[in-house]
Amino acid sequence: MSQSRPFAASSSSTSRINASARQTLTTKPAPVDLPALQSASRVLLEQLAKDAQIIPDLGETLTAPGGQASASYSVFPDDIRVPFQKRRFVGIPENLFQYYDSANVTSHMGLMAEIERVWISIDHKLFLWDYNDGQEIASFVDQPDVITHVSLVQPKRGLFIEDITYLLVICTPISVLLIGVALGNQLGSDNRPRKEIKLYATDLTIATDIEMTSVTGTPDGRIFMCGQQDGNLYELHYQENESWFGKRVQLINHSVGGVQSLLPRFASAASDERIVATVSDHKRNCFYTLTSRNTISMYMPNGDKSIQHIQTLSSLYKSAQDKAPGSPALTPQNFQIINIHVVDVSGSRSGVQLMAITTNGVRLYFGPSVSYGYNQGSGSGTGGLRSLQLIHVRLPPLNLIHPDEQAKMYRPPATSYGGAQAQPTNRPYVVSTLDSSCYINGMTIATQPGDTDGMDYVLCLAPDLTRIGNLGQLNLPPQPQQSQYGAGYGQFNTTNSPNRPPLQEYAALLAIPGRTWAMAAIDKVVGDTPSGTPVPSAINELATQFGEIPNQFMLLTNVGLTFLTKRRAMDYLKAVLEDLQVEGTVQNIIEFRDSFGRDQTCSMLLGLASGNTFLDSPEGSTSGIISTVSPEIAAVAKQAFYDFGERPIWTERVMYGTSENKGTAIFSGRREGFALYFARLVRPIWKAKMTCPGPSGIQVLNASENSLVNVQKNLFALKDFLTRNPHLFHSSPSEPTSSRAVLTEQEAWKAEQHSVSELQSLLTRTIEAVSFVLLLSDYRLGELISKCDAETQKLIGTLTFEDLITSQHGMTISRALVNVVIDQQIGQQISVDTISEVLQHRCGSFCSTDDVMLYKAKENIRKAAETQSPSERQKCLAEALRLFTKGARILEFEKLREIIGDFQQLNYTKGAVDLPLACAQFQDPDNAGLECWHAGLTSNDPRHEIAEQRLRCYELILDSLTVFEEKCTKSQVSAAATGFPALDDPETVRSHAYELAFASEDEMFHSTLYDWLISRNLADDLLEMRPAFLEAHLRREPVTVQKLQLLWQFYVKNGQPLRAAEVLGALAESAQFNLHLDVRLEYLTLAVANAKSHPISVGGRHETAIAFLTDLEEKLDVAQVQLEIYNTLLPHVNDAPEVGERINMLSKQLFTMTDLYQKFAVPFDLSAMKLLCLHVSEHRDEGVARPIWNQIFDEIMEESNDPKTRADTIMQRVVPLGQRFYPSESAFPLRFVATLLVRFMLTNKTDLSAGWAARLLIQCEVRFAEIWDVFHEMYESQVPPFNDQANVQAISSEIAVLLTDWLAEATRPQANVLRAEFPVARVDSAIHQYLSELEPDRTKTKSLYEDAKRQLRKYW
Repeated sequence: MSQSRPFAASSSSTSRINASARQTLTTKPAPVDLPALQSASRVLLEQLAKDAQIIPDLGETLTAPGGQASASYSVFPDDIRVPFQKRRFVGIPENLFQYYDSANVTSHMGLMAEIERVWISIDHKLFLWDYNDGQEIASFVDQPDVITHVSLVQPKRGLFIEDITYLLVICTPISVLLIGVALGNQLGSDNRPRKEIKLYATDLTIATDIEMTSVTGTPDGRIFMCGQQDGNLYELHYQENESWFGKRVQLINHSVGGVQSLLPRFASAASDERIVATVSDHKRNCFYTLTSRNTISMYMPNGDKSIQHIQTLSSLYKSAQDKAPGSPALTPQNFQIINIHVVDVSGSRSGVQLMAITTNGVRLYFGPSVSYGYNQGSGSGTGGLRSLQLIHVRLPPLNLIHPDEQAKMYRPPATSYGGAQAQPTNRPYVVSTLDSSCYINGMTIATQPGDTDGMDYVLCLAPDLTRIGNLGQLNLPPQPQQSQYGAGYGQFNTTNSPNRPPLQEYAALLAIPGRTWAMAAIDKVVGDTPSGTPVPSAINELATQFGEIPNQFMLLTNVGLTFLTKRRAMDYLKAVLEDLQVEGTVQNIIEFRDSFGRDQTCSMLLGLASGNTFLDSPEGSTSGIISTVSPEIAAVAKQAFYDFGERPIWTERVMYGTSENKGTAIFSGRREGFALYFARLVRPIWKAKMTCPGPSGIQVLNASENSLVNVQKNLFALKDFLTRNPHLFHSSPSEPTSSRAVLTEQEAWKAEQHSVSELQSLLTRTIEAVSFVLLLSDYRLGELISKCDAETQKLIGTLTFEDLITSQHGMTISRALVNVVIDQQIGQQISVDTISEVLQHRCGSFCSTDDVMLYKAKENIRKAAETQSPSERQKCLAEALRLFTKGARILEFEKLREIIGDFQQLNYTKGAVDLPLACAQFQDPDNAGLECWHAGLTSNDPRHEIAEQRLRCYELILDSLTVFEEKCTKSQVSAAATGFPALDDPETVRSHAYELAFASEDEMFHSTLYDWLISRNLADDLLEMRPAFLEAHLRREPVTVQKLQLLWQFYVKNGQPLRAAEVLGALAESAQFNLHLDVRLEYLTLAVANAKSHPISVGGRHETAIAFLTDLEEKLDVAQVQLEIYNTLLPHVNDAPEVGERINMLSKQLFTMTDLYQKFAVPFDLSAMKLLCLHVSEHRDEGVARPIWNQIFDEIMEESNDPKTRADTIMQRVVPLGQRFYPSESAFPLRFVATLLVRFMLTNKTDLSAGWAARLLIQCEVRFAEIWDVFHEMYESQVPPFNDQANVQAISSEIAVLLTDWLAEATRPQANVLRAEFPVARVDSAIHQYLSELEPDRTKTKSLYEDAKRQLRKYW
């Protein structure tokens, strides 16, 4: 596979552009402003669209309504405006004359422009003279017969070797012979390209008894001709081999035989009705014949050896008279057609197809007929061909100036400006004996013998664009006066349609030496207009004069070859400027400006002043070197450009309903001329695809390098001129009429300078783009493209030059291609400095400083990978990182990923961590992505994409950490297996990577890193490290249980228990997490514990901390109540759906005490839970507690009628409640509960033992003293039921048991009741009272009292 050559060795890339074009911007290129470039590009396209409209095409001028005939001509006596110029004369080589060895030789000659040769036959000898070289002659003498005619045709495909591209058809009176012609290119002695020919014998020859003439060929290799003697139409048919069905070479007479019925029979059998000429129409796939009686026929080749007659046009004289009745130029005597010429398809959009010219210069134009049958003959199946009809008669000029008069270089006096042009005094010249003609793109030349011996006069006709175009002229100069001979044509000079002016032409008569034998238009390279670009008409030379050589004709006479060149508008302008510079008269240049309009004139002045590769003669243009006018002329052109350019104008438009006025600028001629000239220079490439599929399937450049170089040179010359003359677009002071006028003028200049600035930016960028494309071409563009990814390749296939220069796709693609070139250089171990310098020097905007830094960085990575020295490697990697960091702004993500991969392989942790961090920062210079992340990273946030880009960069760091982790693990396994440690200690690499990551100050990255570590179960390690942003990360939305759990642990480890408690409290109460009640209770418990461990002195938050702790404890109490209620209700969770749903609610969130009481304890009628709620909330309202206790006792009463069972149940239910709630008056109102117990005891005193109530309360852990106080109150109260002596005696028995138990407890070792606290005196006094009031029969009670008294005496 071929290697792409290194840049330094690229000869063509360094030598292609000449010195001026190699100058480039030495300053740093400005950043590419795509909107400005796109705006400027739209201006260019507007100018190109205008170019397609300003000049009608030939057909439109001929078919204007009412314009069936015309005779308008611009004939000027001065040499400045003559339409054609004799460029040079080349005499027939002297050494040819030696072959004229006797007086009676037969000699013929003709032109073959396609191979740049003149053929000259002298008897049987054929000479091919290279007229470009001047003296070189090839000869062919291998046949014995006198040569009468030679023609050049295209060969049939596949019958000859590939080198043969033409065939010479050599006709003699008795034979026709074919010779193969191969063309090669070589440089002549003057370094100009020349065509070298080789002749090949073909053995294709045929004898004939008719001498053949007027040979023409078709694109597919068929050859038609006419017989000199019989005037029949013949075809020379040849094939590879003879067969039963045909000879190898045949001469088929299409006028007789098998196809006779297809050909017209002439009206009379007169023998003088002969075909005298055949002409091929390659693009329409047909050919025409002309007869001696002015009849034109059209044929179409139709299958092998056959043709189809389409139509015959006869009676043309009558048809012409109908179009131009009464014209003196139309008489039977002078109506003789000498030639017919094909009008190219591109030359007439309306379909003008054929032009015929007569001996006195009448031209007949034919186009497709609207309805068939205008003239005889109309075929079916004609392959899209339509019958022709005469559509326009163009009468000859009658006021031509005699060449002798023109040669006097007559100039009108300056005073005649503005009036009719003065005419020469001699009478006008009228052509009458034209015998040879040539036509191309609306230009006609024809010759006739002059009135002096040895001279021919050439009639030169070309469209006068100033009269048929819409060039924005404000003061179009008056027509030169027509002579009296033109009076008869007056009726043909007008048209009914003001929008479509009739054809008007320049006309002139030139004299050339010798008698004309042949004439031909010289082929020139014309670039195709790319699709999507408006196409100017073929006669609009204004659009093409600075982009291609002028049209030229060759006239071969018996003394030599005369070259005529069409003088373009810019040639006319150059002559005018020279005239102004020499003589100082401004009349001609003002007339030029008035003729061509301000904008066109400024455009041409700019082209002349800046220089152009097509400025000079065609001979000078082929070399592709910028031509310039003299400095004096350039200075005049520059001044005229400035003066004629005028000022921009600001037009305002009032916006109805608002106070604001909107305006637009009408630009000056300078800006319009600049835009127009610029647009015309880039027309061949602007909308063209940059590449097209090549033969081998890979993309190739879709433009010739020569054309690109020409475009670039002309653009550079323009840019150089504008750079040297910055004042050209500056405003000049004027006399303001008002302050308003000053403002509007300022607006106009501002708009103009803004537009010019955009155009100049586009100009610079375009020059660089062409340099860039040529550079890529040197590096085999197709191969470079094939190395791009599929998406880029697809984009390149659709990319136009305009896209490359002005679109984001263009920037993306150019960077991709540069990357491929650089990769290729690095792959070949070539320094990137050379190519980087050239790229920056020649196309800076396509290879920025940042790009170059990236290339150098990549080269450093390559060096680091190759070196054996650790210090050298570190140095290269550090330099690579420095350069990558500087260029981070333009690093694409895929490229970054690739670089990080390199750093990972080379264990370069600093690069693997720091570079993505730098890229993240560069991609978000305003921290919009960071703000989006802070705001929660919502997907509909316009900053979301920037935040995502940052996150992608962070992912690369995490990937690197993973890689270093894996390397560390593998290394440990490997070291364990082999006993040898790894080269770069992976543990050190890994640790360093983490150090760098944690050292970052990018909070968003830290957060990403923490999430990653937590996901890898490394939360404990993270908490031990407590890095800078961990607290903020754990507090950031969206909060999760895991983050909050880590947060409170973080605070604990950080010595902030109160904050830990706050987090735990928030977590316990959070409604957004689905936490079970047990878990919430645990968090509250931990919160209380942490709050309690808060040191008093920290931060002076003591009072707050106490309040917070109190609140937490209360919440914990409530939560514990909730848990108890939940556990109480849990067995009923499946009772009913709504019941289960309500019970489950208890497990999912924390409720307030009020909610627990009202939504659960009351609805589910949970007495104990109600009391619990009252107890915890310390709600002191006996009105609430008493009904609950009543309910408890009522339920017990309902459960059983047996007093003992009831007593046991009361014991079972009241004792736990008492133990739990006493001494809470909220839940355990002692006096009320004691009353309930005593009443039950009184009701059932026969069934219950004495002391039942007292002992039950003792079991409730009520203090003895309190029970005694309550019972003593009952004893003394006299309130029912204690107004009954039996009940009083019963309560006395209860008191006796109580005092006995109290004393026993107080005197017991390790007693809970302190002996010292025992109210001895009070009790002693009370016992005395109780005994005095005791009924005699209560012996047991009495015994208890007395025993008590003894105990008192004993212990106190």
